Amino acid sequence: MFVLFDEAGKFLAGRVLSETESSAQVELDSGKRVKVKAANLLLRFEKPAPAEFLRVAQQRCAEIELDIAWEFAPEEDFGFADLARDYFSAAATLEQQAGMLFRLFESPHYFRRAGKGRFRKAGADVIAQALAAIEKKKRIQQQIDAWVAALSAGQCPEPVREQLYKILFRPDKNAPEYKAVVEASRATHRAPLDLLQRAGAIDSPYQFHWRRFLFDNFPKGIGFPALEAPPIQEALPRATVQAFSIDDSATTEIDDALSVQGLGSGTVVVGIHIAAPALALTPGSPIDQLGRARLSTVYMPGFKITMLPDSVVQAYTLQEGRDCPAVSLYLTLDEATLELRDSATRLEQVPIVANLRHDQLDGVVTVPWLEDPTHAPGDVPAGASAVLDPEGRAALSFLYRLACHRKAGRERVRGKPETFNRPDYNFRLVGNDGAQPDGTEQVQISVRQRGAPLDLIVAEAMILANSHWGAWMAEMGVPAIYRSQASLAPGIKVRMGTKALPHAGIGVPCYAWSTSPLRRYTDMVNQWQIIACARHGKTAALVAPFKPKDAELFSIISAFDAAYTAYNGYQSAMERFWTLQYLRQNGITELVCSLFRENLVRAETLPLVLPVVGAQDLPRGARVRVRLGAIDPITLDITGTVVERLDQAADAGSAAEVAEDDDDAVAGPIAIAVDMADAAPEEDPAGDNPPS
Repeated sequence: MFVLFDEAGKFLAGRVLSETESSAQVELDSGKRVKVKAANLLLRFEKPAPAEFLRVAQQRCAEIELDIAWEFAPEEDFGFADLARDYFSAAATLEQQAGMLFRLFESPHYFRRAGKGRFRKAGADVIAQALAAIEKKKRIQQQIDAWVAALSAGQCPEPVREQLYKILFRPDKNAPEYKAVVEASRATHRAPLDLLQRAGAIDSPYQFHWRRFLFDNFPKGIGFPALEAPPIQEALPRATVQAFSIDDSATTEIDDALSVQGLGSGTVVVGIHIAAPALALTPGSPIDQLGRARLSTVYMPGFKITMLPDSVVQAYTLQEGRDCPAVSLYLTLDEATLELRDSATRLEQVPIVANLRHDQLDGVVTVPWLEDPTHAPGDVPAGASAVLDPEGRAALSFLYRLACHRKAGRERVRGKPETFNRPDYNFRLVGNDGAQPDGTEQVQISVRQRGAPLDLIVAEAMILANSHWGAWMAEMGVPAIYRSQASLAPGIKVRMGTKALPHAGIGVPCYAWSTSPLRRYTDMVNQWQIIACARHGKTAALVAPFKPKDAELFSIISAFDAAYTAYNGYQSAMERFWTLQYLRQNGITELVCSLFRENLVRAETLPLVLPVVGAQDLPRGARVRVRLGAIDPITLDITGTVVERLDQAADAGSAAEVAEDDDDAVAGPIAIAVDMADAAPEEDPAGDNPPS
């Protein structure tokens, strides 16, 4: 005897070997033996053989019209055999009964299952909805098939193009556009990105990177709502200083300025003046919410996305020719020994007499000019002469001497000197003038050597302010956001937290970013806390916006870390993009490079790291000539081939420097080389000179 039975929703047939009241032992045509519960035995038959029985039953199933079967079905629960006898005839064959079972089982929109072999017909309205859904699914599949054909033929349908970034980076796997790309990718044996690129979905490599970044980080766009900067309510005293800032020409968010008083008296007072938006903005205010959403200004060659609206920035930036609200740190120093005698923090209006620019003055403010009063300056830009007169020259000379002194002190703490063994690179897009680039601009790449006098003056002043204020807040018991590094050992990274811990990379006992409140939200938070200390002294912890162990601080740290990492990654990607554009625009096919890791080289005159072939037997530090391969502006990939070694033996000191820099190149899904000096303080430690 044979039986038809239900095995986990699948209908099988086989020979009964033995049977009890509760179960049967059944052998399938394959020889496999299964134990079947009695409740799952649906039909018994003597002939034909199971395989033939199932074949005929499937034929009878296909002949059944669902609408008619639904009409014949009773309103109450029924068995499949009963409906088969009503539909076919009172003498319905076992094959017809099995066919009805299959038809009922595969049509849940007409018949709901009510038990083993039993069903109940659905209502007419339910059937209408189900049929509409089935028809819609059929139309969607037809659309998917059409899109697959178009993509396979090298054409990109507009709906797929509109969903490009979602398909690639945050897919809805039930979306028809995604399914079309997946099916076309399988059919053509191409990766989705390659498939879409060949189909013309990516019109501009630059726009691809830009829109992907916006998709991930600014899904609602980069515009700001119309908000006015609130005025500072308290009356601030006017400082008796003449302060000046030092930034790049592209900098509009001027956070910091410096002043010097008392030269020649034996006691000099250096002022570090930081723009004070926190005097007007309050936590939770609409403008604060904007800053907390963005957390930092985003920099890239030729463009930036500011943390705060430009109208707000201009209200608090340290613009020359006006008195600006500032949080000022005054350091009283012995003019001869540079020993720190006293310090004070004040909230005040600071007269800004000039906004000096690195790119205009680095050739003027040189070490010989600073150290030798008789050394003639080069061409002085208009507007800078008032600061570069003898009095201004003396102030800069003192600040440079102080910077060198502070740097030497930090190096003693670090246990090794800071080495600037690679230059900074500035990117300029010709004719861009700060507008959003389209990727076709002519790019110019210039070098600004790290440690230039003006750069060192600002960096050391900001390090001093950040470490001093960090220690001051800890002394007052006021929590703040700190950056710390346990040691300079490989793999020990800089971390953010609320404890005033040492920063080994910079060589200071603690370090709280506080000098860029217009450009970093962490600095805004710390400025609120510093203002509380300045106003309330020892009781500041009771009234500061953020209290000890405040969960909000940890939330800000977590969000800032994620955003800052994403922004820096995009900046590095765009610098690599424009470097590759520079190679193409100038027809550069070969570069002189240094090998710094197995099969990886760094260009000597450009911010570029690339993999090469032919370097497997060369030592670290070897200088080689590399022939460049094809450039892919979408993946930012470029490869090279070593064609010549330019040195006979790697210099030991050079090789050591290369070994120090091993962690500088980071390869990701999109090949991005991050060019940072491991031996120097963390990149842009003061946060006051953002890349161009």
